[in-house]
Amino acid sequence: MRLGLIADTHGAVRERVHEVFRKVDLILHAGDLGGAEVLEELELLAPVTAVYGNVDAPMLKRRLPQVARLEVDDLRFVVTHGDQLDSREPEALKEAFPEADVIVFGHTHRALIHNFQDFSVVINPGPAGPVRLDCKPSVAILETEPGIPPRARIVPLT
Repeated sequence: MRLGLIADTHGAVRERVHEVFRKVDLILHAGDLGGAEVLEELELLAPVTAVYGNVDAPMLKRRLPQVARLEVDDLRFVVTHGDQLDSREPEALKEAFPEADVIVFGHTHRALIHNFQDFSVVINPGPAGPVRLDCKPSVAILETEPGIPPRARIVPLT
């Protein structure tokens, strides 16, 4: 399966996201959508599992969970914005969600792929929305197959 990972859109879906996510089977959004219109636009590309972030409006917080759990190709996924944790380091996320094979988070606006020795992975796709904090906009693509460790890559949006 091919998954598109996105976070921190803050109200805008860049045109390049449409190109990068053109052939994904599922989109995981790790919060700070910025509005329901972002969710609706992404849903035109593929089914979306999303969580709310710390700056999302109360309407989205009522509609979306803070943490989403799902299974894809026998892998256990956790999607969270990450702001609720004291630390946003990969080890702290793994400690908070030890059952997860794949943890997708946002909030830091810093793209990251951290592979653990047990073949689990923590991924921050980076900020996909307006440029903030001098971070380059990006998303991630994750490919899964039953019985094979997940493979992720960061895709710049500029």
